Amino acid sequence: MGMIERPMVIPAVAADGSLFPIEKLHAHITGQLHLAISVFVFDGDWVLLQRRASGKYHCGGLWANTCCSHPHWRETVEACATRRLTEELGVTLPLNRHLTVDYEADVGGGLREHERVTLFSASVDRNQMVLRPDPQEVAATRWVRINDLQREVAQWPEHFTPWLRIYLLRFPDLAFGYPSDCPRQIAGDVR
Repeated sequence: MGMIERPMVIPAVAADGSLFPIEKLHAHITGQLHLAISVFVFDGDWVLLQRRASGKYHCGGLWANTCCSHPHWRETVEACATRRLTEELGVTLPLNRHLTVDYEADVGGGLREHERVTLFSASVDRNQMVLRPDPQEVAATRWVRINDLQREVAQWPEHFTPWLRIYLLRFPDLAFGYPSDCPRQIAGDVR
């Protein structure tokens, strides 16, 4: 007899700032503010992108930053970033924690992201990095210069996830500044 997969429970943010557990899909149906992580792996002015697997429940087939996900209930954002980078791309890297920002975006299919996302980065030599992407998560990876990425997103926005477009609007050079736990609203709601 096979295992029954349980719905993932993630931390949602109440109006008073406290956290409470919510089923991940329910958070995306209702647009409930919830915690998330986004990782960017750099080699100088190059950034590693992943194309989300087509079977993902939203934004399948679109290009995104290196790794993005949601912590499990009671999991720290640091532990989540490390875990998901390993699960999605088969690598473990020392990560730098940066800003925590809020954003909202329609992700299609009646789903909405409303995230309080902590940004992480890592620096690597891309010629020495061996990726082992999980095909259930990642359809493809590629390195792109940040300036070229900005041009591609301007020309073909529909090829990129809403959150990557939002990050590029707020941080055109993808420099996130100093570590901080203070949420900052990203201007604009990308649809």
